[in-house]
Amino acid sequence: MHLTTRWRAPHVVTASAVLALSAAIVPGTAAAAGNTYYVAPDGNDGAAGTQTAPWASIARAQTAVTAGDTVYFRGGTYAYTRATTACASRTARVDAITLNKSGASGSPIRYWAYPGEKPVFDFSRMRDDCRIKGFDVTGSRLHLKGLTVTGVRQNNNLNAESWGIWISGSYNTFEQIDTHHHMGAGLFIQNGHDNLVLNSDSHDNYDANSSDGPGENADGFGAHIKAGNPGNVFRGNRAWWNADDGFDLISAYSSVTIENSWSWRNGYVPGTTTSAGNGTGFKAGGYGGDYDPGAVKHTVRNSVAFLNKAAGFYNNHHPAVNDYFNNTGFGNHPNFDMRGVDASGATVGRGNLRNNIAHNGTATANMSGTSASNNSWNLGLPLSDAQFQSVSTSGWDAPRRADGSLPVLPHLRLAANSTLIDKGVNVGLPYQGSAPDLGAFEQSGGSTTRLEPVTADVSPDPDHLAP
Repeated sequence: MHLTTRWRAPHVVTASAVLALSAAIVPGTAAAAGNTYYVAPDGNDGAAGTQTAPWASIARAQTAVTAGDTVYFRGGTYAYTRATTACASRTARVDAITLNKSGASGSPIRYWAYPGEKPVFDFSRMRDDCRIKGFDVTGSRLHLKGLTVTGVRQNNNLNAESWGIWISGSYNTFEQIDTHHHMGAGLFIQNGHDNLVLNSDSHDNYDANSSDGPGENADGFGAHIKAGNPGNVFRGNRAWWNADDGFDLISAYSSVTIENSWSWRNGYVPGTTTSAGNGTGFKAGGYGGDYDPGAVKHTVRNSVAFLNKAAGFYNNHHPAVNDYFNNTGFGNHPNFDMRGVDASGATVGRGNLRNNIAHNGTATANMSGTSASNNSWNLGLPLSDAQFQSVSTSGWDAPRRADGSLPVLPHLRLAANSTLIDKGVNVGLPYQGSAPDLGAFEQSGGSTTRLEPVTADVSPDPDHLAP
């Protein structure tokens, strides 16, 4: 079923409320009438799986769990040295962890970090001579939370990227995941519908051994899904210093929504200004530059892109008209590039753009043919650093808040006297004042806040609202 998003006030089920529901599950007690199990780096798969006698592996836990169960992972490193199967060829795909058992409607299987601890799944010691997936999530109605995933390798130069987390199931939630330093994408949705990637980070990914050149395939987040798989959502995520793009929706034949997310310094060898891959903050579609009659609309809203090597928000020759609402581009080249393609193969502007800000760098490109209004570049308003509380590009990787949501920073939030306040148009998102503000952050009572969207109904399955 398609994931629908309803905007309503004042009584809303916010992202914080969802997290509060999740936090109600106390370690050592039954979770939503299910069983609770434990895994620890010094555990034993022959043990009972209790808090005092934990298992050693997620594979052992999966053999025991059923819908509604919770598995807590104690802090420490879970190191992997080989895949679950041998490489059938040097271009085959293998994985270290296979999650193929599904939960049920209203009763997901939970694989969670033990509260206050940091379990790290480290794949850097794997030497399998083919393409590697760290996690291969083929099951549905799973909820992974608080896990760190790192180090997936490329052990030859015959392939494109490997992957930290590969997803092909549906109704899954990936929450507070920190996926980094892979030789490929940090988190990749290959198929499946109604998956939610929430409050997660993907960074420092670099595919040094890709067959089409170093840095060409290591995105932060990707979704290249088949037709008939709507409802995949990226919310509250950060992508930085990935060798290729921050978020990449190329070859996605089902609509994807990206909201309340940040993307910066992509397109470089991590930690440097050495050029690597494409370097787009948010790449919202495209099919290799060709016209495709199966193109679908994507949505990018309430998001920030800055100091990426190339565009902040890029239409990537997409044939369909995407929605870009209430975003902020800063110091990209350009901030908004709406290059599309029509049925004849000609380059045209494609996109609905409302309430966006483009400051520093190059403002826009390929706008002819778009529907663009109430954006900073077509309102005739003066634009300067003084419009913002801060234009700092440091500190965006600050620790998240206790509930996993993005840190509250003054950076690129409107100053109290900004002329960009109340200059937007109603696009169905919540706002304060007489009209929406421009940019990713809404001003409220003299300070800027983000008004979070409400994931109201995943009908008939409410997994994304249930703990």
